[in-house]
Amino acid sequence: MATRIALAGIGKIARDQHVPALAASTDWELAATVSRHGTVDGIEAYDDFAAMLEARPDIGVVSLCMPPVPRFDYARAAIAAGRHVMLEKPPGTTLSECHALEAMARDAGVSIYATWHSREAAMVATAKSWLAGKTLRKLEVIWKEDVRKWHPGQTWIWQAGGLGVFDPGINALSIVTEILADPIHVTSSELLIPENCETPIAANMTFAHPHGAEVSAVFDFRKEGDQFWNIEIETDQGRLVLSEGGATLTIDGRRQSAATDANPLTGEYPRLYANMARLVRDNAIDMDLAPMTHVADAFLMGTRVTVEPFIE
Repeated sequence: MATRIALAGIGKIARDQHVPALAASTDWELAATVSRHGTVDGIEAYDDFAAMLEARPDIGVVSLCMPPVPRFDYARAAIAAGRHVMLEKPPGTTLSECHALEAMARDAGVSIYATWHSREAAMVATAKSWLAGKTLRKLEVIWKEDVRKWHPGQTWIWQAGGLGVFDPGINALSIVTEILADPIHVTSSELLIPENCETPIAANMTFAHPHGAEVSAVFDFRKEGDQFWNIEIETDQGRLVLSEGGATLTIDGRRQSAATDANPLTGEYPRLYANMARLVRDNAIDMDLAPMTHVADAFLMGTRVTVEPFIE
């Protein structure tokens, strides 16, 4: 029997990814939405989260897709009402509030899941398997996209708590922290912040690796034309490149194949919801915050450089 779930925050990511993933799953029944501005055809809609929780005790799970700043209050209310919670990335505005939510969920005996959709890209697991047992020499993240194309009108990204270029950049960091056997930590960062914004439009980072490998990342929201979501890795036994956000993998110049459909990225959110179904069945918790820790450290370590204003 499908589990009833409510989707809170009906914006672009919900429409493009969450709603189709739920519709295609036998684990879930989308039973309600909560949004001040959006609805899903044929689904009961609320504009007040507390009202939905009170009116629909039959809904055992809520998936939160709104921007990170208001998400804590929604998650806290859901946990207090005994509902399992699924968090779109990033799972919160600060690390401390994410730790608080995990503690609340444990006390309430409900599941909570900090999702990282890029970890579910088609070739990430294959890359992780290939890297196992090899000596890392160099890893470089090159994550450059056009913010006007991928985040049109999303002014919250430029406000405190919105992460700026780290909104996509955290996707790369989620892959890096998944595929590397050893933990890394930030040693320096440079944040390029438009003079009319509160968050960076570009960033450069370097990391320390326990065995001396060179690890760095470049993020940029100003890339027109071809878009780049690449992780390039050199080891003692060859070179690996994850591209297209983890959808494509080449090893020593040879493209690797996966048993996926024509568009590998379509599998990310279905796999997230399959993971959530398992967590609920097992009454388990997954709150891995490693990607967010690196972003927080980038802000703590960051040299701030003011650049020209961002005008959409």
